[in-house]
Amino acid sequence: MVDKRTRVAGAVERILSSFSGRLKKLFGKSTAARKNLKVIFHDLPGGADGFELMARFCYNNGQTEITPSNISLLHCGAHFMEMTKGISATDNLIEQTEEFLEGISYWAWSELLVALKQCQDFVPAAISSGMLQKCLDSLIARVAALAIDASPSTSSPASSGFRFSCDTRSTESYKNSYSRATWWFDDLACLNHILIEKALRAMVAKKFDHVILSRFLFYYQKSKYCNATSTEKCKITEIVVELLSLLDHGSVSCKSLFEILRVALRSNVNKCCRNRLENMIGSQLHQATVDSLLIPSPPGSNYLYDVNLVVRFLKSFLSNGDCLASSTQLKKVASLMDLYIAEVAPDSCVKPSKFIALMTALPDSSRDSYDGIYKAMDIYLEAHPKLSEEEKMKICCALNYEKLSLEAFNHLTRISKFPSRTAVQALISQHPKLKSFLGDTNHLECIVDSPCSFIEKGITGREAQDDEQVVLYARKLDISMENEKLRVHLQGMQWRVMELEKVCKKMQTQMEKLTKSRLSSPSSTKSKSLPRMCS
Repeated sequence: MVDKRTRVAGAVERILSSFSGRLKKLFGKSTAARKNLKVIFHDLPGGADGFELMARFCYNNGQTEITPSNISLLHCGAHFMEMTKGISATDNLIEQTEEFLEGISYWAWSELLVALKQCQDFVPAAISSGMLQKCLDSLIARVAALAIDASPSTSSPASSGFRFSCDTRSTESYKNSYSRATWWFDDLACLNHILIEKALRAMVAKKFDHVILSRFLFYYQKSKYCNATSTEKCKITEIVVELLSLLDHGSVSCKSLFEILRVALRSNVNKCCRNRLENMIGSQLHQATVDSLLIPSPPGSNYLYDVNLVVRFLKSFLSNGDCLASSTQLKKVASLMDLYIAEVAPDSCVKPSKFIALMTALPDSSRDSYDGIYKAMDIYLEAHPKLSEEEKMKICCALNYEKLSLEAFNHLTRISKFPSRTAVQALISQHPKLKSFLGDTNHLECIVDSPCSFIEKGITGREAQDDEQVVLYARKLDISMENEKLRVHLQGMQWRVMELEKVCKKMQTQMEKLTKSRLSSPSSTKSKSLPRMCS
């Protein structure tokens, strides 16, 4: 019985080693060395099924049926078992499978998918044998051939459906064009992320339409999430984000990026993935909505929304060269941020430093009006009554008083939440002539001392003295005073400044008349002593 088993084992060894270089090396040892030899292949492509195909080929004298459904196992297994021409010159399996692969362009689409799906089970072997690359090249060529007449780039990346037209034929034509560009979505969505990454990189290199590629990636991500584990979701998200970063940012839907971001925040993706995603969103921030930005804060945070994330979006937006060159995009983002700041202002847990960072992130040129910032600031001060005077002043420094509307200006001078210094600064900025007076005391004194101004205007010395006191009071005002009496005086001060402006205009007119009169009658001018005036 033992001899019979030995003879059978020896026959098996001879048959297998006559076609496999790997087995020939193992069985080529001395009888003593291989007496208790046990061969185990842990990484044989296809496992037991793959070995059975190899054995059938060997026992059938180097002949077997090769089909698209078993070509992947046969080709990869032949490379693993080293079934080369050097072992069997006429009946080697590698040569037969390579000859079969030369007709891959004639396979049906379904047969190609079957071969690709088999490669998923032994990717390293499929890559090293060249099987995977041959299948991907054929697949990409077919997708390109059917999509070449389609025109998907005419549609917006954010649109998810078809455009509408009054012309029925035009609508049907677009649907057909769209179908030719996306017909492969369902089939490729069945592949794992390793094959998808290789396929998409190849498509990018082949200059496929980036809008279509971005849509497929979003489609793939949603279809794979249904039955995926948390670890798988994390890996899929990282691959999708990495591939999206290879595309033109304008071809990627901003709304879809926010959807992936929300998933990424829950999936605990790596830092590199988050940075990529934030940069992509930041470059398209002008397309975002307030609802998209209202992302809940990370676990363990007291504040309601993730303000730090939005600040990072703004930094990415400003660091993008294209966005810096577009004032239209800048103004859109400024309007968006005004709405967002108003949403986070009522949150009592938002620190002044974060609130200031949001208000000052964009340059002053991005806003034509600061009313939105002012309203948000008013809400924030209402929700944070315990702020110190210094903190309030730091917040108010974000305002550009010259870009406040009259309604906002009047509101600022009436309410008590804002510091008194803010009201004074707003008053000065709203009246440029007062600003110049405060910068030149001598000019002020010259106007007050001019008797001509009193004669022509018909105002008394008491009124001039009052005007002087108003301006000097604005210059020497003690900022520390905070009471209702001061605010009432500031309101009266605003009215007096307006009156003073009228006086200045009439003074200037009178000076021009006197100058003309002097030039027209030089003799009388010499004999007269004109009052001292100021230009």
